Amino acid sequence: MKPLFVRTISGVIYAAVLIGCILWCKYSFLALMLFFAATLTYEFLRLTMGREYFFSQILTMVTSATFVALIWAVRTFPSLPAEFAFLILFPILVIMVNSLYVRDKTDFGKFANIYASFVYIALPVSMFNYLVIDGDGNYNGLILVLFMVLVWMSDVGAYIFGMSFGQKYGKKLFESISPKKSWIGFWGGMFVAILVSLIFCFTGVWKIAGAEYISWYHSIILAVLMNIAGVYGDLFESQWKRHYAVKDSGKLIPGHGGLLDRLDSTLFAVPVGMLYINLLVYIIS
Repeated sequence: MKPLFVRTISGVIYAAVLIGCILWCKYSFLALMLFFAATLTYEFLRLTMGREYFFSQILTMVTSATFVALIWAVRTFPSLPAEFAFLILFPILVIMVNSLYVRDKTDFGKFANIYASFVYIALPVSMFNYLVIDGDGNYNGLILVLFMVLVWMSDVGAYIFGMSFGQKYGKKLFESISPKKSWIGFWGGMFVAILVSLIFCFTGVWKIAGAEYISWYHSIILAVLMNIAGVYGDLFESQWKRHYAVKDSGKLIPGHGGLLDRLDSTLFAVPVGMLYINLLVYIIS
């Protein structure tokens, strides 16, 4: 019972801090995103590189956070030219130049993980800005909270259906990477995601979040797309951990592992959801 109690308490605190920072204001949201970018990058690089090239890892963490901050600034202050975001090129060049001065080139190939982290971590986190800040610089974090709740409930549904039925019946989803995941769990998570999204629709929660254009059928499509993306996000991180024989990406959240273990699905699902509703707005307008 003690591990379950610790897991529950830490999960509640994690969710409360995350939701509070997102809903409070655009500056608390920025602080949270900077923390996400730096911590997720740290965990990914520690997972794939260990302690090698530590200074370069620190530079990468700073660069990832800078990338997120630049996109936030461009969205928050419409008077800034979009090209302002390309300033990120300079810290990336610093990392590249720094690699030339590394004395021990034995595991130089691991520098590829540094560049991979920009695509895997910095880019998706920076896209969160496009979900909560509109073209006029107005901020509304509720839509991001709803997206995360959708991902969380999908995970819960997959876990309940998978553990209840998937271990005994049906086939495994991707046994070579994640032996416990099953197709029954996948469809269970899909069902719960659709149900939650429809509840958001019919109770007017999407509308309160400023997404009144999400009709019942768009709610279903959105849930399906985000569920599929979230499953792939989970499997993608599992593949890295399996390759490096690591159970958790870190120990930041007691009973849960690292931050990357909690946000692996979100890094895929939220950008997909953001792209869908932004495309929907474009088509409607």
